[in-house]
Amino acid sequence: MAKEDYYKLLNVDRNASEAEIKKSYRRLAMKFHPDRNTDDAAVTAEIKFKEVKEAYEVLSDPKKRAAYDQFGHAGVDSSMGGARGADSFSDIFGDVFGDIFGGGGGRSGGGSYAQAGSDLRYNLELTLEEAVAGTEARIRVPVMVTCDECNGSGAKKGSSPVTCSTCHGQGQVRMQQGFFSVQQTCPTCRGQGKQIKDPCRKCHGQGRVQDTKTLSVKIPPGVDTGDRIRLAGEGEAGERGGPAGDLYVQVHVKEHAIFTRDGNDLYCEVPISFPTACLGGELEVPTLGGKVKLKIPAETQTGKMFRLRGKGVKPVRGGSKGDLLCRVQIETPVNLTKEQKEWISKLDTSLTGGGKHHSPQEHSFMDGVKSFFDKLTS
Repeated sequence: MAKEDYYKLLNVDRNASEAEIKKSYRRLAMKFHPDRNTDDAAVTAEIKFKEVKEAYEVLSDPKKRAAYDQFGHAGVDSSMGGARGADSFSDIFGDVFGDIFGGGGGRSGGGSYAQAGSDLRYNLELTLEEAVAGTEARIRVPVMVTCDECNGSGAKKGSSPVTCSTCHGQGQVRMQQGFFSVQQTCPTCRGQGKQIKDPCRKCHGQGRVQDTKTLSVKIPPGVDTGDRIRLAGEGEAGERGGPAGDLYVQVHVKEHAIFTRDGNDLYCEVPISFPTACLGGELEVPTLGGKVKLKIPAETQTGKMFRLRGKGVKPVRGGSKGDLLCRVQIETPVNLTKEQKEWISKLDTSLTGGGKHHSPQEHSFMDGVKSFFDKLTS
C-alpha cells in the first residue's frame, strides 16, 4: 500500500515553515498519542501517531526534506519513524517540561519490541502557605499499568509472542522501487519484530491496562507556580517489558487573600487611618510566621513602602530569604457625623491657611498644571 504524503499527514503546505511544521506535529501528536486513545481506537491512533512522527522527522530536517521533495519516499529512509514507537511527552514537548531537581529526559526501550512508557503530567494546586513551608501531598493519577494477567507480554496466559513471519524479527522489510531499494516498517508487526497470535483477554494484546495510582509527593519549601517535580518511574508502564515513564508534578500556587508573591518577596497592602498617617504610630501587620510590629513615622504619605527583611520566602534552590514589603494606603473616613464633619472643615481651613507648608505635593502639582496650560495658550 502506497504511503501517504508527509505534508498531507501533517496538514501543512509544501512551502510551510519549520515553525508551522513543528506546531502542526505537536497538535497531531497530542491527538493521536496512544495513551490518549483507548479501547478500539488505540491501535488506529498508534499507527497514525507513528506516521505523523515519521513525517515530522523527515520534514523537520532540511537535508531529508530536500531529498523527499525531490525523490518522494524513495529519497529518504522511512524506517526512522517505526522502530522507537510512541514518543514520551518529554520527548515531544521537551521545551515545556523540566525538572527543578535536574534529571529527566526520554528513555529508550529495551530493543525494537520493548518500548519505554510515556511521561505524564499532574497539575497540583497549593496554598501559598503550603508552597512556602513545604508539604506532603497525596495525589491520584490515572495511568496505564502493566497487565497482571499476561505480565505485560500482551499474549494470552500460557502463550508468548512469536517472531514475525513477514520480517523475521527485523521490524523492517526492504522493497525495490525503480532504481532505489527502500526499507520500510513491516506492515504485519508494525516494526515490533514479533506478533501476538493469541492476545490476552484482559488487555486485548496491549500488555497494559488503565488503573489509578495513589502517590505521596513531598513538596520542598519555596516552590512556586511553574516549578515541576519529577517522580521517576511513576509514569505510564512500558510496553512489552520496556521501562516505565516519569510523572511530572506541576505546581500552581493559588491566589492569597493578603499576600502577593514576586519571586522570593511578598507584598501586602496595609490600610492606615488618617490620624496615624499624620501623627505616626505603630501597627500590627501579618507575616507567614505570625504578627510583627510596624512603626509608621509621622507625615507618612499613601503608597509608602516599608520593607521587613527576612519575612519573605526562602527559595527552593537555596539562597537568602526574601522580604515582606508593606505598602500603606491611607483610608478616608466614612459615615461621618455632623460634628466630625465640622471638625474636618475647621482642620481644612487651618491647613489651607498654611499653603505649601502643609501640602507641598498638591501645590507642586497645581503649579505644574498652570505651567502646562500657560504653554498651550502662549
